[in-house]
Amino acid sequence: MALAADGELFAWGYNNCGQVGSGSTANQPTPRKVTNCLHTKRVVNIACGQTSSMAVLDSGEVYGWGYNGNGQLGLGNNGNQLTPVRVAALHGMCVNQIVCGYAHTLALTDEGLLYAWGANTYGQLGTGSKNNLLSPTQIMVEKERVIEIAACHSTHTSAAKTQGGHVYMWGQCRGQSVILPHLTHFCCTDDVFACFGTPAVSWRLLSVEHEDFLTVAESLKKEFDSPETADLKFRIDGKYIHVHKAVLKIRCEHFRSMFQSYWNEDMKEVIEIDQFSYPVYRAFLQYLYTDTVDLPPEDAIGLLDLATSYCENRLKRLCQHIIKRGITVENAFSLFSAAVRYDAEDLEEFCFKFCINHLTEVTQTAAFWQMDGPLLKEFIAKASKCGAFKN
Repeated sequence: MALAADGELFAWGYNNCGQVGSGSTANQPTPRKVTNCLHTKRVVNIACGQTSSMAVLDSGEVYGWGYNGNGQLGLGNNGNQLTPVRVAALHGMCVNQIVCGYAHTLALTDEGLLYAWGANTYGQLGTGSKNNLLSPTQIMVEKERVIEIAACHSTHTSAAKTQGGHVYMWGQCRGQSVILPHLTHFCCTDDVFACFGTPAVSWRLLSVEHEDFLTVAESLKKEFDSPETADLKFRIDGKYIHVHKAVLKIRCEHFRSMFQSYWNEDMKEVIEIDQFSYPVYRAFLQYLYTDTVDLPPEDAIGLLDLATSYCENRLKRLCQHIIKRGITVENAFSLFSAAVRYDAEDLEEFCFKFCINHLTEVTQTAAFWQMDGPLLKEFIAKASKCGAFKN
């Protein structure tokens, strides 16, 4: 299968079980658009099992087709499907990501909830048993929020990464059956399949290059907050962060303007910061050295404020991505308010859509009732226009 940039889906190849979605079992030698009930709808995520296909729409709906002998389509039965059929059991949930093993499927919702169904001979569903499931069942209920799931069409193994960076695996692991999610020492889901997959193939494409020297980017990253080479310190909440004036001038217009306003002999060795917290400002300075942000979602709002103040548009986008991954029913309206406040249009639309998808729960939270009148009226008017209050 191939997913086009405009959300159109194409499939071709072996079609003995209807996995191409053409309505027949005839092989398809060239790419063919998957239509039927997906016509005019935008697909955002796809996955291939051994002989089954799954797709997620931008609305969060899930569709499956092809072989269903183990219930891997999640339709509540074992019948094969020659065209896409919606997974009705996930109605009311907004799925963000879907992956397929050899004959099982995992789905991740926008609330970080994980569902599994299909074959379970090796415990790859993570339910604590080896019974197949014909319909989606939530797993890892007691664990923290899941942010990434992984499976590969050639294995009976499953993996997941949580918001705290913990990687779990279950299913067939070097001939053993692990029937419940097991905490590993890995830092990414790719390592699960590199070490335990049989054959050892990854669930996504990887590019691995061995370098025996430090690149410019790696050298900069290594020297962040290094007292040995730094020529400037920031003090926030009584703590110091060691940096290099040249790096800050090169990387950030805010600092370039700041340093030009000083005569060299008047340049301070320590700059006090009281507008932002230590974790937020450290994350910002580290971003200037690494191009990445390592910050929990609850602090990302503060970094979004900083990025807006310093006119760092790329940093704003990274903050929005972190906030999206940490959105919940409880904080959705607060995040929506922050997105409006900092003129983060993409995040505002994301939070609005999340609130609409979970409208009943969101309107019962304290954040919703504590919101100021004008924003609340604006939200209600916008929700009304998109049909949120229709019977």
